[in-house]
Amino acid sequence: MELPAVNLKAIILVHWLLTVWGCMNYMFPASYAWGNFSVLAVGIWAIVQRDSLDAIMMFLAGLLLTVLTDIIHISVFYPPNNHLTDEKRFSAGMAIFSLLLKPVSCYLLYRMYRERGGE
Repeated sequence: MELPAVNLKAIILVHWLLTVWGCMNYMFPASYAWGNFSVLAVGIWAIVQRDSLDAIMMFLAGLLLTVLTDIIHISVFYPPNNHLTDEKRFSAGMAIFSLLLKPVSCYLLYRMYRERGGE
């Protein structure tokens, strides 16, 4: 089954939006935002230099690393149930949704890497 081609800009836009929503309530430390937004900046580099294998590979590696750091941030800083407001619940849900979407994005990025001539 062949997946439809997904634009790199769409991947970055979706993860940017989910990261912004995940950071809305200051539930996670600043390292969550710094890690995710810096990887998205590398993704912008991959957009600008379309034929660069290094840019797409660094974006892929960064996205894989943020999977690990997001798991740590969510598991360590998730508040107890009696301290969950609707805003915190929404923010945590968007962070979890971003985390669940990252393996799909990594697969799509790997396909883009192969299309650019990577082995």
